[in-house]
Amino acid sequence: MTLSLDSQLWIRRFHPAPAATARLVCFPHAGGSASYFHPVSAALSPAVEVLAVQYPGRQDRRTDPLVDDLFVLADQLAEILAAEPGPLAFFGHSMGASLAFEVARRLEPRGTELLGLFVSGRRAPSAFRDERFHQESDDGLLAEVKRLSGTDAKVLEDDEIIRMVLPALRNDYKAAETYRYRPGPDVSCPVLALIGDHDPKVTADEARQWATHTSGAFELRTYPGAHFYLNEHHAAVNRLIAARLTAASRG
Repeated sequence: MTLSLDSQLWIRRFHPAPAATARLVCFPHAGGSASYFHPVSAALSPAVEVLAVQYPGRQDRRTDPLVDDLFVLADQLAEILAAEPGPLAFFGHSMGASLAFEVARRLEPRGTELLGLFVSGRRAPSAFRDERFHQESDDGLLAEVKRLSGTDAKVLEDDEIIRMVLPALRNDYKAAETYRYRPGPDVSCPVLALIGDHDPKVTADEARQWATHTSGAFELRTYPGAHFYLNEHHAAVNRLIAARLTAASRG
């Protein structure tokens, strides 16, 4: 699949900060969009410039063809992000964590300096679950989305909005659920896993397995909450990221 290499299509800079000491690339969850990270950008700027990834098929890219293969997305984003001035750090939530990991695997061998990989709400790549929600009926898929509390229930009661978001949701669930870890060189940057303490999508044991995918330091942080614990603990997570990146950029 041939995709555009135009970084303006893929990357949103809500608060440009060219003098920032680090750049944090944020990878959204399934069905998510770059705007989810607007508050993160506001909180971290200007010390850290946030680059929020905009997947095809949503918001201002609604007419762009969807991509249901994380390896294809990772190849594309690696080419785009290789041109960004470093150092970089990655934050990915849920599906975005798997994608961030795959992009990091591609960029480190090319010399990109990665200060850290923040993986949120996602089991380690080698912690396999046979999930097939992308094969469910529309009602079944929406029931899973509501169960995870990532979208306001009132939004999912609006037929027009549902028709708009369902294609991207199903596409992303397919991408996440058909992803299979391919053994090989992993990453050398520090990995910090963040999870909610009653997230049905990842257990603490599954999150700890991220330690086997880096030759660098590993840490697990657990917060009260479910899959979208971020919505309640965004301020604490932002402070943690800022502190880690500040320390790392100072050497």
